[in-house]
Amino acid sequence: MAIRYSVDIHKAIEVLLYVANQVPDTYNALKVIYFADKHHLGEYGRLIYGDDYVAMRLGPVPSLAYDIVKKMRGDGASWLTLPKSPDFSVEGNNIVPNRTPELDLLSESDIESLNKAIEQYGKMSFGELRDISHKDEAFRAVDEKDIMSLELIAQSLPNGDEVLEYLRNG
Repeated sequence: MAIRYSVDIHKAIEVLLYVANQVPDTYNALKVIYFADKHHLGEYGRLIYGDDYVAMRLGPVPSLAYDIVKKMRGDGASWLTLPKSPDFSVEGNNIVPNRTPELDLLSESDIESLNKAIEQYGKMSFGELRDISHKDEAFRAVDEKDIMSLELIAQSLPNGDEVLEYLRNG
């Protein structure tokens, strides 16, 4: 039985703004979100805003966050209706925030995990991030363009058995 969770589009926008204020490159920002979510899942038993992750050619991608970026860039995600303006633009490869994130929508643990991922991965080059994300067990367990299930991501954590038990019985 697949473990289900709900996605919070409002929180996804705030996470994008939070990360982009320090890591503007779209590719790097999306990888930071993945690694922040993995950390948060391992430490607190939940994803930050409940995104699905897709194994794309260049590594794991948070599906909703990427759709929001594409919508703002004007090259996709026409199906997506945003609840409000995300208050950022996309210029070239960079996400350009037009406001600070609403921190009251992010928990202390969300911010801690985002900061940890920004510090660890935010300044890495494209190649370094690609190589690290391609070594990720959850990414390697699925075919390109497949969803990386929450179970696979949890199993790839050092405390994966405990996390899976928590998610199943939570």
